[in-house]
Amino acid sequence: MKSAVETLNPTRVRLTVEVPFEELKDSLDAAYKKINQQVSVPGFRKGKIPARLIDQRFGRGAVLEEAVNDALPKLYQSAVDEGELNVLGQPEVDITELKDNELLAFTAEVDVRPEIEIPDYQGIEVEVDAVEVSDEDVDKAVEQLRERFASTSVVERAAADGDVVKVDLEAKIDGEVLEDGVAQGVDYTIGSGELLDGIDEAVTGLEAGGSATFTSELKGGSGAGREADVSVTVESVSARELPELDDEFAQMASEFDTLEELREDSRKRLADQKKYEQATQAQEKVLDALLELTEVPIPEKLLADEIESRKHNLVNHQLGQLGLDLGSYLKMQDKSEEDFDAELKEQAEKGIRTQFVLDELVSKEKLNVSQEELTEHLMRRAQSSGMSPDQFAQAVVEGGQVPVLVGEVARGKALASVVEAVTVKDTNGEPVDLSDEDEAAETEAAAETAEAAAEGDEKSGAEKAEG
Repeated sequence: MKSAVETLNPTRVRLTVEVPFEELKDSLDAAYKKINQQVSVPGFRKGKIPARLIDQRFGRGAVLEEAVNDALPKLYQSAVDEGELNVLGQPEVDITELKDNELLAFTAEVDVRPEIEIPDYQGIEVEVDAVEVSDEDVDKAVEQLRERFASTSVVERAAADGDVVKVDLEAKIDGEVLEDGVAQGVDYTIGSGELLDGIDEAVTGLEAGGSATFTSELKGGSGAGREADVSVTVESVSARELPELDDEFAQMASEFDTLEELREDSRKRLADQKKYEQATQAQEKVLDALLELTEVPIPEKLLADEIESRKHNLVNHQLGQLGLDLGSYLKMQDKSEEDFDAELKEQAEKGIRTQFVLDELVSKEKLNVSQEELTEHLMRRAQSSGMSPDQFAQAVVEGGQVPVLVGEVARGKALASVVEAVTVKDTNGEPVDLSDEDEAAETEAAAETAEAAAEGDEKSGAEKAEG
């Protein structure tokens, strides 16, 4: 077999392959054997029909077609290996010549991973938020904990802000009650914003047994995105009582004996959280700076496929679970379809560029993934999926997704290595040391950042719709 590679552009090549007919012998034998099992000829047992009789009865062309179909994948892969190509997606194959007992020639156009020159990134400088925890931050954290331990008791008075009301709801559009527009016994805290717009004003001032109507745009279900007339009836009104902020509360709500110890622990937790957020911010900014410096050609078909995949995932899975269609979602987001398509394209481009650049760094730096790192990553992915580690691991193995997880960890290690090499300062002008004694945790955090950049933020958009 002879093969040659022609570069059409930085992301696409054309393979030209010529194969002497003797190299098709195995595929021809397999073709005769397959046809033998599929046809019947009087006087011959199935599988025992001579090749010459198959040629006469069914045509040599049918045999050649079967043989070529069998041989092409292997011949194409041999040409790819010979050309040392890193191909993406499926090739477009065109048989240019087929001479019986002489020659098979074909061309295959296919996208390839572009060659990327990683620039000197050590001069990158980024600024991140300083880690500062104020007394107000601590007060807010303690107050949130206090809210969790609030008790409620039914009161015989009109509902007010902060009260918990038990309500029945009925939604109508054009005078018709929606099939999924009735809910009974719903607990709602006035002022929380967790239900429909307009409900706070409607129920405030109502006593048990009182009713009101209001108009609101539905966020989910069959009427998602449409204006509905909503009737609300208050079953009961309960006042929330917060525990006193004292040592007794600290002992009830935590493992600490005093309120001061609880506040200090809250301060430490907030500082740790802000440090994590600071590290994530640094990773995101460093990645953006690296992508800005690096020229990355993107295969057109790969980009089109990625855009279509993201759109399908958003519309059919994320929005579908919320009972929304794309039109309703765009209306809620106050976006045109053109704006949506432009954002989706930008996200897809960044995702592809992120993977290409970090994969090139993995190769350049010869980064390997240990079993411990892979296990840590698998545990996190299992947790986020709601599956047990064993279930998730089984699904990964059965789906052939182990290389995908390995790639995610490797890209995380590549990003972490770049972050360690650049200059990071906080808003106070102080250098930020992002090196972590727990290298696995640092790699995992960087892997999360790289995944988020590669996946885009369609998910967050759907989550906003849900909220």
